[in-house]
Order: sequence, then structure tokens, then C-alpha cells
Amino acid sequence: MIESLPTGSHGCTCRRTHHQTRLVVLTGGPGGGKTAILEMARRYFCRHVVILPEAASIIFGGGFPRLPEPFGRRAAQQAIYRVQRELEDMAAHARPALILCDRGTIDGLAFWPGLRREYFAQLGTTLEKELARYSAVIHIEVPSARTMYHKNSIRRESLKEALAIDRRITSVWKTHPSHKLVSAEKGFLHKAATAIHLLRDAVPPCCRSHPHAEIVPLQ
Repeated sequence: MIESLPTGSHGCTCRRTHHQTRLVVLTGGPGGGKTAILEMARRYFCRHVVILPEAASIIFGGGFPRLPEPFGRRAAQQAIYRVQRELEDMAAHARPALILCDRGTIDGLAFWPGLRREYFAQLGTTLEKELARYSAVIHIEVPSARTMYHKNSIRRESLKEALAIDRRITSVWKTHPSHKLVSAEKGFLHKAATAIHLLRDAVPPCCRSHPHAEIVPLQ
């Protein structure tokens, strides 16, 4: 396993050194709870699950300029796309059971200041190729209540802006054959439990037998 990338923290009964790797996207607008759910996944799943950092956080946290003009926004999204691809390819080299991606390669469409066809033309790819990279897409919905919305040090969006981004991300991924929307209606704990259930379904049976394999049923 690649030492520098975070993985699940538990051992399992699986003795395989390589798997048929699946890529799963955890996406949604800012403030939806993705970061917390990814940390829960790290604590819940076994070492054969690789959990990637968010490419945008790497880019912006490293000082990439956040220019409001269209050319600056396009440059940022192109950089994020390329970092995302490299992260996924690097993780796949070790052939883990699952690669859990904090957003995917077409999330950038929700932030792109132009037409969809321009995004794909600029990056030399297509929507079909990018959708085919991923086995499943789990969308964590942004809560509409202000008291449940939390910013982080990287994101700057207001709740209104976050909800608009959330809707655009839904539109971006909606044609994926395994797109699951996790509603914020019943609160974060229910949302997190739902996401972990969906992620567990994506993990092969050989990697489900570990001390934390049983989770509380959904109510």
C-alpha cells in the first residue's frame, strides 16, 4: 500500500495483496459534511481502502491564486483536474480494494466559468470517459438550515452559494449509472450512517470482516 496516502485504519481477514480496484466519489457542495464522513470512513474501513485528499484543498492550500476573473477560475479548475487524475492513478498503482475520492474529475464543471464542452475540450477528455472512471458516486447534500452549515479554512462560500454549487454538482453527476443522493433532511448523523452503508456496499466481501464491520442500522 502507498505509505503516503491515508487508508482505512483496521486490519481485515483478506490476505490478497492486489484487488480489482474500484473508484468511488464522495461529492457534494461545500459544508455538506464530506470531510467528517471521510474521517469516519478512515476509522471504519480496513487498510485496503485508500482515502484521497481533496485536490482543491491541495491546490488552494498550497497558495494557488484564487482569481475571480474567468481566466483565473479556468486555470484553477484545470490544475485541480490534473491533480485529481494524478492522485487517482497513483493510488490505483497499488491496486487496493477501493479508492475513495474526495470529489471527482468532473466536479470542476460546477465551478467552471463557461460551457461544458469548453471544459472537456480544454482538458482533452469527455464526460463519458470521466464517468466511466468511477464505480459509484455518493452525493452528500448541503443542509439548507444555516445553523447546520459550517465553513472550513479553504472554502469561502456562503450558505446560499453552497446550495447553488450543490445543485450544480447534482446536475454534473446525475447521468452516472450509480449516482446516490444522501439527503440532509434527517440531520448529519443519519446522513453519515447512510454514506457509510453505501460505501460498505462498494467494498468487496473479502475486506468487510474486521472489528468495526457491523454498523448501527439506519432508522
